[in-house]
Amino acid sequence: MTLKTLIVIGDRVLIRPKTGDERTESGLYLPPGVQEKEKVQQGYVIKTGPGYAIPTPIENESWKGEDEQVKYVPLQVREGDLAIFLLSGATEVMYDGGKYFIVPQGAILMLERDEEL
Repeated sequence: MTLKTLIVIGDRVLIRPKTGDERTESGLYLPPGVQEKEKVQQGYVIKTGPGYAIPTPIENESWKGEDEQVKYVPLQVREGDLAIFLLSGATEVMYDGGKYFIVPQGAILMLERDEEL
């Protein structure tokens, strides 16, 4: 299985945590448990859900076809962004030997995106 087989639902985002610096500015080495207990984490967006579902209006117009497609308000987050998010809103999952977070867009505080000029 690959990450391409995963489908993220709704307004959720799959994030791979960024490996932080193992040393403080003064040169002390930090064990991995210290970095993981921070309230704010950062990581790279791997996959995003379709967004917020828009409810379809109830119409009884027989001349219209049976079009049951769900429409979505797209997310602001894009694949490849560096996201800074609240750890309290995230769910940690292990997948294919790696650690990931499933985060709702509402728990993401800031994005860093590389854009071509």
